[in-house]
Amino acid sequence: MTHSSYANENPSRVAGHNERLEFLGDAVLGVIVSDYLFRSLPDQDEGGLTARRAALVNRDSLAELARDIALDRAILLGRGESEGGGATRPSLLAGAFEAVVGALYLSDGLEETARVMTPILRERAEEIAASAEAPKSAKSRLQEWTQRGHHGKLVYELRAVSGPAHEQAFTVAVLVGGRELGTGEGTSRQRAEEQAASAALSAVEVDR
Repeated sequence: MTHSSYANENPSRVAGHNERLEFLGDAVLGVIVSDYLFRSLPDQDEGGLTARRAALVNRDSLAELARDIALDRAILLGRGESEGGGATRPSLLAGAFEAVVGALYLSDGLEETARVMTPILRERAEEIAASAEAPKSAKSRLQEWTQRGHHGKLVYELRAVSGPAHEQAFTVAVLVGGRELGTGEGTSRQRAEEQAASAALSAVEVDR
């Protein structure tokens, strides 16, 4: 696994880094998880499925899965990133997990990727599926925090859309009371907003 910080510091040693694979893996993982939840929860409505998917593929959940398969010990990091504890950062670990999914998809296709990844995801997915109440999305929790503390108006701003039409990447910022609390990226505006809300919750230290 090659982080961009290592590639930037060692251009002669590696051909690139994981970020493009993270983009692809994010989308593939969304399909695999959506398919699993759709089939395993036939009576669940769209809202419940969406919340459970968000709980399974959010940054912290993916970081935990990355640690489970020892990705934290398999990432090449630049000196500054390594000294700053980069291998423990949830966002970095989540990205590494997505990159593995993207690489597997390119190598062996969607069916094989799903076969390999489903057992890795199943235990966490079954915990979520078995919960009596659908877990709340980061956007819902952020809205509750905003309303509970009267912190001001909650706004999601679309900052950028990049890439061709069939593989666009969205960047969204979330503002509360006019103050930017977080940004997020995703293959859809909805996923970017969810990531931005998750970053905002971390910034204000709301119980995740």
